[in-house]
Amino acid sequence: MKSYYVDLHVHIGRTEKGSPVKISAARNLTFYNIAKEASERKGIEVVGIIDSHSPSVQEEIEHYLDNGEMTELEGGGIRYHDTTILLGSEIEVRDPGMGPAHLLVYLPRLADMKAFTGWLRLHMKNVDLSSQRIYVPARVLQQEVLARGGIVIPAHIFTPHKSIYGSCSSRMADLLDLDGLAAVELGLSSDTGMAGCLSELDRLAFVTNSDAHSLGKIGREYNRMRLESPSYREVVLALRGEQGRAIEANYGLNPRLGKYHRTYCGQCESILDEAGTAVERCLNCGSTKIVRGVMDRIEEISDREEPDSSIPRPPYQYQVPLEFIPGLGPKLFDRLLDRFGTEMAILHQASREGLAEVAGEAIAGLIVQAREGTLRLDAGGGGRYGKVSR
Repeated sequence: MKSYYVDLHVHIGRTEKGSPVKISAARNLTFYNIAKEASERKGIEVVGIIDSHSPSVQEEIEHYLDNGEMTELEGGGIRYHDTTILLGSEIEVRDPGMGPAHLLVYLPRLADMKAFTGWLRLHMKNVDLSSQRIYVPARVLQQEVLARGGIVIPAHIFTPHKSIYGSCSSRMADLLDLDGLAAVELGLSSDTGMAGCLSELDRLAFVTNSDAHSLGKIGREYNRMRLESPSYREVVLALRGEQGRAIEANYGLNPRLGKYHRTYCGQCESILDEAGTAVERCLNCGSTKIVRGVMDRIEEISDREEPDSSIPRPPYQYQVPLEFIPGLGPKLFDRLLDRFGTEMAILHQASREGLAEVAGEAIAGLIVQAREGTLRLDAGGGGRYGKVSR
């Protein structure tokens, strides 16, 4: 067994021919570039590309399989150098009487994903694009994926836009069969302690992923998993905690850095930071343009004040991505990569002395504080990320 770094949620912006996939994502976020970035710069050893249902993306995958740059693994997934790619799709569901929510689905092989795309065409207006709405009940989608040997993970479950708890329902069981879920994705503005206040999540594994819309954002949240080898089958076993496979740790932003952590007023741009607030109007200006924060939403729907300590959970490590470190620009980042190889090596393995030789004592100190979770932070809200306090 070995530990692997795993990020299961990365979008494709465009194909290499320029066809749009995720409109809000960067144009250079192609299937190949994601694999290359994860392998060569990030040190992410398993990456989930969740727009693999798009036929134009599938053409590119076939190209790299045919020319030998990538290979399909017997246990599921596609191998590129030091990284395995899991084929996934993000799909919007909206059951009657509920708001929209996004689900992540993963399938083991390209042939499975292509067949799934054929089924999606019957129930979706545009299978070429990311995060499209499907016109069947969520449980029908869930059953279809499971019947094809796939898994389902609800995405960023607390964010105020298009998530189960943030915009759909106060109970996940209203939408999905909980026994048919592999895990839930916490999202950038919550952590294990916050999610543990909802008892219906007790049976489910927690994962932390980047939801990357640019190459630089890959690995801003990730997991460490104990696997026999990096493949789809092994990741599924780790999510289930079976046969010695496991999620060893979740690495995520401190929720205060998440852009939807606190309730926010879109009129006066103030974060409503009062504990337990459930306001409908801004306490400062009276506006009703309120974006309900993740922390406040969890307080509203939770059924206990603290997580159940008898439920085993891997540690949640507050990981501040290097891009949040004040003074650490692209050129310095490249020098650090030249010295230490990958971002994971910088974050987890490089000594303070070695970091200081490249970046100076001040930056080295901040990186070590980020590693230890001791940086001072200003809270985010309303679509704006928090920041490291100077």
